[in-house]
Amino acid sequence: MYSRIESIGSFLPENIITNQDLEKRVDTSDEWIRTRTGIKQRSIANENQATSDLALEASREAIKKAGINPKEIDLIIVGTCTPDVATPNVGVMIQKELGLKNCPAFSIEAACSGFIYALNIANKFILSGESKCALVVGAETLSRITDWNDRNTCVLFADGGGAAILKPSETPGILYSDIGADGAYSDLLYVPYGTSRRPPSEKDNNHFLHMKGNEVFKVAVKKLESIAVNAIKRNNLSVEKIDWFVPHQANIRIIQAVARRLKMPMEKVIVTLDQHGNTSAASIPLALDVGITDGRIKKGDTILLQSFGAGFTWGTALLRL
Repeated sequence: MYSRIESIGSFLPENIITNQDLEKRVDTSDEWIRTRTGIKQRSIANENQATSDLALEASREAIKKAGINPKEIDLIIVGTCTPDVATPNVGVMIQKELGLKNCPAFSIEAACSGFIYALNIANKFILSGESKCALVVGAETLSRITDWNDRNTCVLFADGGGAAILKPSETPGILYSDIGADGAYSDLLYVPYGTSRRPPSEKDNNHFLHMKGNEVFKVAVKKLESIAVNAIKRNNLSVEKIDWFVPHQANIRIIQAVARRLKMPMEKVIVTLDQHGNTSAASIPLALDVGITDGRIKKGDTILLQSFGAGFTWGTALLRL
């Protein structure tokens, strides 16, 4: 028995901020942003939109594409580092709006690796027989924790939601999945406030993302190369047998560096960074949806998914649609 992704749904807020818009806010330029990050524009949630709203819309699209009744869903897992509130979790918020009851519904916080972490967990639920239809979501409103006066971070981050329906299958679907972390690098990408260590207050507005970009780049490229090589070798594959590479959409230079080290032609890499920006846990399902919708990714293709995020956390998966 295997688990298989039956469908992918996605949702992006209508509000779009271009590089030209950012030129008016901080000391930057369209050329500087494009050459260093690969981003041209990004979607930003409206004031009345929270992470659960984006997650819900993506979930509804995935349900519709899968052709299932929402009541078939018996497990909900959401990857996010920007929940609506400390509690209840985003998973139960989606559960309520879909009219579901009793099934497990929870969120996990693994930053940009959130969707791969959630996929890994849901895969195990299905393989064990505990779930027959899982909803796996990655959704973020990173705009809420972005300092729009910091040109090093405000050009990167964005909002969005992506969702997948997983069901059991007698034919291979998710071929391999692996996740990991190393807390030794936690000071390279972090938000300094929280509900326990440092609760936010009106006197302290330092609640934005902080990032040491150069250090993150070096660790990310090395780790992403190693986990991709490990995934390919453990499944007795070669790079040539991978039809599509769908990485976390963090920075075009990271994506290009990893592809180059893997000897993976960029023609086989799904890149949505230019239009979406870095949507953290939402970036992989968003990119998957684009590749499937535009016809590049076809049924039977072998796909390598890969993520790297604050913590540091990472994850990789090999799947066949």
